[in-house]
Amino acid sequence: MAGLGSMDELNSISPYVASNYQVIRVDFRGHGKSLLGEQSLSYLQYQKDIQALLNHLDVGQYSIFGFIDGGIVAYRLAAREPDRVNCLVTLGAQWRLKPNDPSIELLSALNKDDWLSQFANEVAYYEENNPEPNFSKLLHTVKDVWLDTTASGYPDIAVETIKCPTLVMRGDNDFLFSLDEAVALKTRISNCSFANIPLTAHSSHQESPKLVGEILNQFLQKYTN
Repeated sequence: MAGLGSMDELNSISPYVASNYQVIRVDFRGHGKSLLGEQSLSYLQYQKDIQALLNHLDVGQYSIFGFIDGGIVAYRLAAREPDRVNCLVTLGAQWRLKPNDPSIELLSALNKDDWLSQFANEVAYYEENNPEPNFSKLLHTVKDVWLDTTASGYPDIAVETIKCPTLVMRGDNDFLFSLDEAVALKTRISNCSFANIPLTAHSSHQESPKLVGEILNQFLQKYTN
């Protein structure tokens, strides 16, 4: 799951794990085919929604992969439920938002026209598939999530409580999740591997699906079998 995206964005790597695992994919509130509702969004709310879904499906233990916002929620879940999360894999997922982070200016200035110019197909999918589409409202709401520096936002130092095997991935040219921040995160998680995906930017799983898919499968096979 990605911010403003849908579960279908993971189609490129799903085949690499689908034959070995039960795969549960999720659209966050307001995203894809999920209703936005009237409740405020936050990474904490996303976390609670995932926990409620897994409890409803009677899933005791699980491994989790998250892209961008999905990865941020995955950090929160692994820190919150250490006995349930077998292993954790993230891609392009920040773990904190420092006051001088360059992404703040970028995200604050983002508007609907900017998003449409880069992700017209994704917005068209949302408009066609969401039961109550309102992309302008969704964008405004999600921007608040991205810029949230309170306890309901990024996990920050809580990542230090993550104990499960963890793989942090980023594209070598990722403009949001810097190499320095990825390395800093690796030092804070006790059992953490790191993969810098060459020749890719923010969406490595779409730019290099075979490489990312095989790394994901190899990691899961090592720690879940």
